[in-house]
Amino acid sequence: MSIKSSRKKSLGFILLVLVLGILVGSALGEIIGMILPDGVVKQFFLSSVSGGISPATTLNAVLFTFTIGFTIKLNVIGVLGILITAYLLRWY
Repeated sequence: MSIKSSRKKSLGFILLVLVLGILVGSALGEIIGMILPDGVVKQFFLSSVSGGISPATTLNAVLFTFTIGFTIKLNVIGVLGILITAYLLRWY
């Protein structure tokens, strides 16, 4: 009989791994999209959904300007990156 460890992963770790999966997958999707010739397959890889908070909040000071906001661009390979990292997360 083997004893499985009941180690729980923190929410921050899970979010970090998933965000890294999105970043790597999206970058690979863009690279694949640049390599492929024009056509349906290229459109499939380059089509993406963007979402986030627009940089509307700006703090102007004498020495610096501070702007808050972020945007996430997710494509098909990004979703595959999430699925792969979620699968790999089971063993780490």
